[in-house]
Amino acid sequence: MAKSYFTSESVTRGHPDKLCDQIADRILDEILRQDPESHVACEVTACTDQVHIFGEVSTDAEVDCEQLARQVIAEIGYTKPERGFDAENCQITVDLHRQSPDIARGINRRGPEEDRLNAGAGDQGMMFGFACKQTENLMPLPIELAHSLVRRLELVRRSGELPFLLPDGKSQVTVEYEGNRPIRIAAVVLAAQHEADIGIYELRSSLISHVILPTLPSGMIDDKTQFYINPTGRFVEGGPAADSGLTGRKLIVDTYGGYARHGGGAFSGKDASKVDRSGAYMARYMAKNIVASGLAEQCEVQLSYAIGLAEPMSIRVDTFGTGKVSDAEICKAISDRVDCRPAAIIRKFDLTSPNFSRVSCYGHFGSNALAMPWEQTDLVASLR
Repeated sequence: MAKSYFTSESVTRGHPDKLCDQIADRILDEILRQDPESHVACEVTACTDQVHIFGEVSTDAEVDCEQLARQVIAEIGYTKPERGFDAENCQITVDLHRQSPDIARGINRRGPEEDRLNAGAGDQGMMFGFACKQTENLMPLPIELAHSLVRRLELVRRSGELPFLLPDGKSQVTVEYEGNRPIRIAAVVLAAQHEADIGIYELRSSLISHVILPTLPSGMIDDKTQFYINPTGRFVEGGPAADSGLTGRKLIVDTYGGYARHGGGAFSGKDASKVDRSGAYMARYMAKNIVASGLAEQCEVQLSYAIGLAEPMSIRVDTFGTGKVSDAEICKAISDRVDCRPAAIIRKFDLTSPNFSRVSCYGHFGSNALAMPWEQTDLVASLR
């Protein structure tokens, strides 16, 4: 069988784009905590000594966005002024205004429950969900391994096990496949921000022994696996001081590591009336239940919506030839069992609760989101 390779990446909480995602989701969560009916589209940028929070919000909540942003920045670990970006001294600008009335009129519904469930989508767009049998959590292996590496990198930094590490970092894992079956890890790239006084050889040996080897499955590493650690030799300047950050630029990291298609809409800072978020969660739920039920080895679900309309424009199931019955039969079976109207998705997954900060880093699906309702497989018995 022909061999192929697939690569996915992930980033730490200190990566400038992920810092912005975390600020946006912390603001969203606090708004929802005070007013669950809020509509929020919050964006964040960051660069040297500056953070800009902007977007549209319709809410009765009173939120100190600047203070929340400083809390997030400090929790991540940017607390030293001499590094060019720190929680206490960076300049934070807030420009939030009310949501466009033209959008609001299509999604705000009052009255009986059925009328509320017919609230329209907040925008047009298409979303994809994916699942496969490569891992216990029905996720592609490369992205799960990439997430595991940066989570471990974060752990050894915070615990003091490797005290010379700083908040920014990235991982990349290349997996070799036979058909759809992962057989070995071909290459690992790990970039870790560090103090200036640590030598490159000590850094590389420490990251191999404390991060890579304890994290990756030993049976998938062999003498041909290649390790690239801080390939340029130096990564002292990092975070927003070195590279600007923006919400939504790590949407592939947030989902399937590129292994499945993506509709283009980001998650962070958006309440669930935005189908970029709720539709993507429902598509994952559908795909995961299809695979978990044994109807297919892998599955991709596409949903599409039009602004102001509740019912999806289309639902598509693709099992890539692995389905036990036709894709059309599977599509009908799953569509009969779920309500894909945005308000129904919000109700089913309790998406007015302030839980989004829990998945703003290390992925919205798979091992990082096991407690989230869209990761549940409660349709398996029915589908079987």
